[in-house]
Amino acid sequence: FKQRSTANNVEIAVPVPPDADSPHFKTNIGSVKYSPERDAILWTIKQFQGGKEYLMRAHFGLPSISADDDAKLAKPPIQVKFEIPYFTVSGIQVRYLKIIEKSGYSALPWVRYITENG
Repeated sequence: FKQRSTANNVEIAVPVPPDADSPHFKTNIGSVKYSPERDAILWTIKQFQGGKEYLMRAHFGLPSISADDDAKLAKPPIQVKFEIPYFTVSGIQVRYLKIIEKSGYSALPWVRYITENG
């Protein structure tokens, strides 16, 4: 995405086989942990600047893999969760906003744009 945009609260879930063990991780940004209840590696990055690349390496032991297990190793997709504030993918903009409030509440005509995954 554009260099001037920043994705916040990025979480990348990389599926691994259920019998993976002895996890070792190395990354240049964020934190990585193994989540055995989700059978996934969870890489979290607080802020991800647009136009940048980051690297995470993972090493696991896979004790029960054999040539007959190819059909069992169907790979689920990698899941990515994120938010990009002040950005809309569609480009939609609110050009006019009028608030009519009769109770005396002081409302501000302000719109906050945020893009989330999903």
